[in-house]
Amino acid sequence: MKPDTPSVLFGAFDRHNFGDLLFPHLLAALLPGRTFAFAGLAARDLRGFGGHQVVPLGGRPTHLVHAGGELLTCSAWEAAVMLLDPADAPGTVARYDCDPAAGAAWAARQLGTSRSVPYVAGRDVLAPGGTLIFNAVGGVEWARLPAAQRAEARMALAQADWLSVRDHVTQAALRAEGIAAPLCPDAAVMVAACFGDVIRRHAQQGDVRTTREAFPQGYLACQFSADFADDASLDALAQGLARVAADSGLGVALFRAGAAPWHDDARLHASLLRRLPAGIARLFPSLHLWDICALIAASRGVVASSLHARIVALAYGLPRVSLTPPQQREGPGKVAAFAETWEPDALPRSVAVGEVAPAVAQALAVPAAVLHDNAAQLPAAYLESQAHWAGLLPPPGLAQ
Repeated sequence: MKPDTPSVLFGAFDRHNFGDLLFPHLLAALLPGRTFAFAGLAARDLRGFGGHQVVPLGGRPTHLVHAGGELLTCSAWEAAVMLLDPADAPGTVARYDCDPAAGAAWAARQLGTSRSVPYVAGRDVLAPGGTLIFNAVGGVEWARLPAAQRAEARMALAQADWLSVRDHVTQAALRAEGIAAPLCPDAAVMVAACFGDVIRRHAQQGDVRTTREAFPQGYLACQFSADFADDASLDALAQGLARVAADSGLGVALFRAGAAPWHDDARLHASLLRRLPAGIARLFPSLHLWDICALIAASRGVVASSLHARIVALAYGLPRVSLTPPQQREGPGKVAAFAETWEPDALPRSVAVGEVAPAVAQALAVPAAVLHDNAAQLPAAYLESQAHWAGLLPPPGLAQ
């Protein structure tokens, strides 16, 4: 990053993850007339996937906006692994798996920062008198952070000019630390309002059009992460989706919401496809941001482990069911925490793979009016929160 870059959007948009690719588009659209650098922890060009040219955070920006995501609890080790080439990740994890101290030292070298929660930047990275904003961030695992990481993140949050969080679990955890943080829905609730035309165009072409033609009766958009790699999970998911397809007449479009390490694995999707009855499902090959949005928007509903697959479905007033990873710890994960905070009780939240069929039936039975009301309410809540901090940035048209 140039040393004189005044305004920066900062986040994990330096890796292929659906929600992180969305954030800089949304914030730039919602703050028109302003010029930002898009910064992460590494230089990456993700424009081929619909993302951005991302630069490492550096220099002394005057204004820094954490654009959103589960930033508060992402460790340096996790961040560094997720920024690796997928082919290199297994060997690196194996090398440092039994030596956390060496792994932490490797991560610091990889990232070029000693911050233990590297996507949380404090006032020390800003120019004097700078503006520090955390926009609808998450951290449902806050209580499980090592004390040193929690202290580092707490110091940065306490220095912020504005802090909002996207779920009640994170809010309660920070309140216990003496940090007040109002709730704000994730910025992705704005995706239909900001990019509806772009998404409609993508729905009429390429892989989305092929999928729609393959399932003229409609389809469910289905995604699951590498956390579901065991045979028992794949078998249960296949049984549930087969039952849903038989009961509803809908097809299943299997898509990936992230290609970075520890995200989605195309081999697992292919393995699930082999477990399903012939003809009811197909793989959706595109990893392009707007193709994924269009696939969801054109669907009859979503079954996914991805939080942002759920939120895009919410924005389009669609039924949705989220999958709980088999190794989920006690307490709500980030998907369930968001749903508990912002969605109607009639919708299932996060369910085990063995509960997919009844959960989808429940979601499909929710009246469309309930779903559309929910979709209509959250953009206003997001914009009300953004208005509190947007005025801290230079007005549109002035030097940034």
